[in-house]
Amino acid sequence: MMTLSKRISLALLTVVLSLLTGCTRHSKNERYYLIATNTEVPYWKSAAAGLAAAGAEYGVTVDTRGPAGLNPQAEVDEFKAAVASKPAGILVSVASSSLMAPEIDAAVAAGIPVITIDSDSPESKRLYFIGTNNLEAGRLGGRRLAARLNGKGNVVFFTNPGQPNLEERLKGYQDILKDFNGIKTVEVYDIKADPGKALDQAMVYLARTGPAKIDAFICLESRSGANVAEAFKRRSATDRVLIAMDTDTDTLQLVGDGTIDSTIAQKPYTMAVLGLKALDQVHHYPVTPMSGDHFLDPNSPFPVFVDTGVALIDKTNLDPILRKRIASQPLGGGR
Repeated sequence: MMTLSKRISLALLTVVLSLLTGCTRHSKNERYYLIATNTEVPYWKSAAAGLAAAGAEYGVTVDTRGPAGLNPQAEVDEFKAAVASKPAGILVSVASSSLMAPEIDAAVAAGIPVITIDSDSPESKRLYFIGTNNLEAGRLGGRRLAARLNGKGNVVFFTNPGQPNLEERLKGYQDILKDFNGIKTVEVYDIKADPGKALDQAMVYLARTGPAKIDAFICLESRSGANVAEAFKRRSATDRVLIAMDTDTDTLQLVGDGTIDSTIAQKPYTMAVLGLKALDQVHHYPVTPMSGDHFLDPNSPFPVFVDTGVALIDKTNLDPILRKRIASQPLGGGR
């Protein structure tokens, strides 16, 4: 018959063993990738920091890769290289869904969980999307724009056409502006992945007068905001509205000095943290079949979309986020 002391000792041993087992769930041999659209911009440095923090918490290996500049084919090549290493999971922001979707499908078919963040590929077999509701980001900007123009004026947009998240932002703006007959979209300008082109074209727009005057400038990606603001400064344009995207330190400072009216903020750090944890869960508790139709399946273990939030930043709420951004240098946020 087991004595009380032996039973206690056995119970304690069971607890210790369970704790040890929990600690060994994760391993440095588990490798997770984040494939970004442009690793040089502050936005993706912020996401990489989130991935690193989650990786350190879980004790796994993480790696952020992607082209140093918007190059959809180069991003696909980085994704394929990551797949070839047979990782535990991949996060990817999609620059071109037509190029990336077949590669995502192949990875999932090979048993590698793939979750999209920031920019989605809904036609692919990715498990789900974590990121901004980009339609709502555009609608948020559109409501601000309509209010600042008092329902009347000429508007231009700066974007990279074909990039899924930017297309959704544009549609969000258009959803709001369709109710304002006095606001006219004059042009949707393709910066061709070069934010410097935004400065040059903004100078052209600012030279227009009379009925052709451009009253508002909208940047759907982060890096063109500061460039358009520079054009405003060169032309001493104080009677126009500029709405930017994301929270680079320079963008926030330009909101502070009044050159930029406002900017739409996202949470790339949060996207990467949630994404790594979601991939880890799938790696340790696989879903069969992984390539099932999780969108239509009412019993799917996955959501369709995890919304990490969006906010409008102007002078009224700028100070806390600007102080935090400066304190966290050289990291930033913007894309």
